[in-house]
Amino acid sequence: MEKQQMEALDYHAEERRKAGFDVEEMKIVWAGSRKAYEISDRVARLVASDPVFRKDNRTMLSRKELFKDTLKKAAHAWKRIIELRLSEEEATKLRFFVDQPVFTDLHFGMQIIGCYAQTELGHGSNVRGLETTASFDPQTDEFVIHSPTLTSRKWWSGGLGKVSTHAVVYARLITDGQDHGVHGFIVQLRSLDDHSPLPGITVGDIGMKFGSGAYNIMDHGVLKFDYVRIPRDQMLMGVSRVTRQGKYMRSDVPRQLVYGTMVYVRQRIVASASSALSRAVCIATRYSAVRRQFGSRNGDAETQVIDYKTQQNRLFPLLASAYAFRFVGEWLKWLYTDVTRRLEANDFSTLPEVHACTAGLKSITTTTADAIEECRKLCGGHGYLSSSGLPELFAVYVPACTYEGDNVVLLLQVGRLLVKTVSQLGSGKKPVGTIAYMGRAEHLLQCHREVRRAEDWLKPQVIVEAFQARAAGMAVACAENLNKFPNQEDGFGQLSADLAEAAVAHCQLIVVSKFIEKLQQDIPGKGVRRQLEILCNVYALSLLHKHLGDFITSGCITPEQGVLANEQLRSLYSQVRPNAIALVDAFNYTDHYLGSVLGRYDGNVYPKLYEEAWKDPLNETVVPDGYHEYIRPILKQHIRVARL
Repeated sequence: MEKQQMEALDYHAEERRKAGFDVEEMKIVWAGSRKAYEISDRVARLVASDPVFRKDNRTMLSRKELFKDTLKKAAHAWKRIIELRLSEEEATKLRFFVDQPVFTDLHFGMQIIGCYAQTELGHGSNVRGLETTASFDPQTDEFVIHSPTLTSRKWWSGGLGKVSTHAVVYARLITDGQDHGVHGFIVQLRSLDDHSPLPGITVGDIGMKFGSGAYNIMDHGVLKFDYVRIPRDQMLMGVSRVTRQGKYMRSDVPRQLVYGTMVYVRQRIVASASSALSRAVCIATRYSAVRRQFGSRNGDAETQVIDYKTQQNRLFPLLASAYAFRFVGEWLKWLYTDVTRRLEANDFSTLPEVHACTAGLKSITTTTADAIEECRKLCGGHGYLSSSGLPELFAVYVPACTYEGDNVVLLLQVGRLLVKTVSQLGSGKKPVGTIAYMGRAEHLLQCHREVRRAEDWLKPQVIVEAFQARAAGMAVACAENLNKFPNQEDGFGQLSADLAEAAVAHCQLIVVSKFIEKLQQDIPGKGVRRQLEILCNVYALSLLHKHLGDFITSGCITPEQGVLANEQLRSLYSQVRPNAIALVDAFNYTDHYLGSVLGRYDGNVYPKLYEEAWKDPLNETVVPDGYHEYIRPILKQHIRVARL
């Protein structure tokens, strides 16, 4: 075992010596700034060294034990934040590295614990279809909150099942028999003395969810209201209000202000996609360098799995995607600042484009769920073990495909904007922001790419124009087909799959463009820019290869140019290979945060896998429980039958 351990340790050290760039500088690029890197590094080590934040036993805990463990960690995190006088940025990083969804994330320092109760048993994405009612009673100056049907029960709200004392409840506002649509209300759910549900409140947990640990540590709840009364002033009246006399009035505050919050939330989702994908890729890359299979000749060592081209073809685009999502997330931070500034100046001109942009990016980056599963398969059989960290990572992340907007629904919103933009091209109205390229649609569709050699695909302008032409061509085709329908809504229904594909093309263009823009910034460190250029090209050309049919049918490239792109992609994989371990080291994740035996920094995989196996509760006894009741009688019966 000692020989195995030393070989693994020495092996990863050799891999790191191959790196052709300054890893420490790449860590700073990944973090966003030197200050952010230093804070992240310091806090990560603080969390990793604290025994209360232990998580290696999570998948072996019962549901009740998981929930209590979450309560303990949440309380301890808050205690440490106060004791160490952590800044807001440091506190945010601490909760990030604790790596456990916690009900108090939005409520540090408050005397109540709230939750967001919008989704119902029967309605999620269709907010207008919510059934919970809030009827105003002018006699008592109160709203009466009620769940009129089984499907109107609130469902899925995190922290609702057992912990939250209050909720922001979304219900249909009714005054004098008139339905004014869905509005928000603050409703107390539990007593602040003994935590028992208040009269008219039925609340509980919705039960076990996907995965053995994952979100089973959270108390996602079900909530029923039975004519619960709340004061009128507990309605959220930022954009509309109800007077004492029961008159419904809209305020002068522009309703578009809610877009600022939407952009912020979706920016956070894109950032979390990068974090989750980089974890999975880190695990798969490190293990691929440790694992050896086949290729042994004359007693030589077998071939490292990472050296197989099939492994590189599946793994390296995911590595490039982690960096691409990171940088588009950084751009979304800027976009949030820009939108906030514009809203404060009552400038709403860019909102339709911003809404579509953030909706689409949320959708395509949360395909990270599929990428995590691919990383699990890249680790072979051992990837299926809980100790690999990948099954739980997948289970924790996969809900992102649904919450804050179903991914397909969001893509259709983008598709609608694209065909609307095409229809307005002849009106003189210029597209703005990320759809500005649509103003050049005619040129893009007529222009042929200057690609005669494989190396031509390394030119940023060639790549960007190819992606622009593909996106423009698909949007124009959708618009032309839509015009064939006498009824536009029928057309949208029939063409929904095409619209979603056009939206994906548009959003992939955004990510590629923002990666290229990142490369135009000042990037310090030996070889760092070069490695990012390689990753950018891998990301772009792997997408081109995957969607080659779209590029060719849109007329933006020829089949021969597609062949050259694939040839260049293979060459890029060879350039990524010697730097692969260093590129995932740049994520700067501690072993505690990764939570994976396969992804250990030191490569000490096999001894640790063996060690982890013996920690399983089944191995606490040599003879299993139930042997005498079930196994022994069967064996004795077989012996008697054999003797006959």
